[in-house]
Amino acid sequence: MVSHIMLSCEAYICGLEVFRSSVYRPIRYSSVTPRLNQGARYISHSEHPSPCKVTMASINLPSESGREDPIHKPPVDASNDPAKSAAFIFVHGLADSGSALENIGDQFQQGGKLPWLHWIFPSAKHNITQMDTAWYIQHSLSPIAYSRPELAPDEDEKGMFETVRYLESLIDACVEAGIPANRVVLGGFSQGMAMSLLLHLTSTKYSGKLAGIVALLGYLPLSDGRSRIHDLRIEAGFSGAVADETPIFMGRGMKDSLVPKRIWNLSVATLIDLGIAEKDVEMHEYEGLAHSINGALLRDLCAWLERVVPAIEP
Repeated sequence: MVSHIMLSCEAYICGLEVFRSSVYRPIRYSSVTPRLNQGARYISHSEHPSPCKVTMASINLPSESGREDPIHKPPVDASNDPAKSAAFIFVHGLADSGSALENIGDQFQQGGKLPWLHWIFPSAKHNITQMDTAWYIQHSLSPIAYSRPELAPDEDEKGMFETVRYLESLIDACVEAGIPANRVVLGGFSQGMAMSLLLHLTSTKYSGKLAGIVALLGYLPLSDGRSRIHDLRIEAGFSGAVADETPIFMGRGMKDSLVPKRIWNLSVATLIDLGIAEKDVEMHEYEGLAHSINGALLRDLCAWLERVVPAIEP
């Protein structure tokens, strides 16, 4: 396991201290967003502090009926050449929306971190079965292994691949705006992690072509009790084994009760079995962290992003 990397984040932005809250939880738990640095107060996601300088850059993101439009935070210091920028599509979890994660982008921009990065926060549609926003119908995640594969619950494969196609359309928009696919990071929290990994492993458009994948406090779908991912790769025209070297950042809270450790360990083992090299995976476990995001995780993520989509000199 990679040890935690502590960053010396900037202490001031436009004369104001950068603040860090103790923890982020999805909307259904808390409205407080995480902070890169510790400070005296919280800023909820309902506040929208403006960066010192924003150069607007055009990405024609898709708009769909019944879905909130993606939130786009353009780079603070945008290059005239889109190929020198980068994008991070950050996908929320169950019963949440893009606005819940938006201030993470604010934190990075106000801290002077990755000023060349587009932040894109999509939102899931309302799901009638879930009675809330969801990328797919969530099945139960059992802490106990099934005695026979056929006992594992059926997963919402149809809903998952509808989401994969939508996320592909967001990447399409970035590429059409001039950002190379290898400068686009896709990642997510909980269900967002599941969808990011599924796209990475099965997309005929973008599997193995992105800058990196961020996988936070979630799991690999279609892998518990069945080897469905392998079959899907074959159906998509890939070899069963993953041959690319796409970097993956994985983070787990050691007190996460919503995604059992068995499910996390199974997800990691399945990724390795599929051919993903351990050298390409940076994995962190955070003591005391439940199903949420904290400042330590964000600092580690910041360091990783700076490596996978570094600044390109003019």
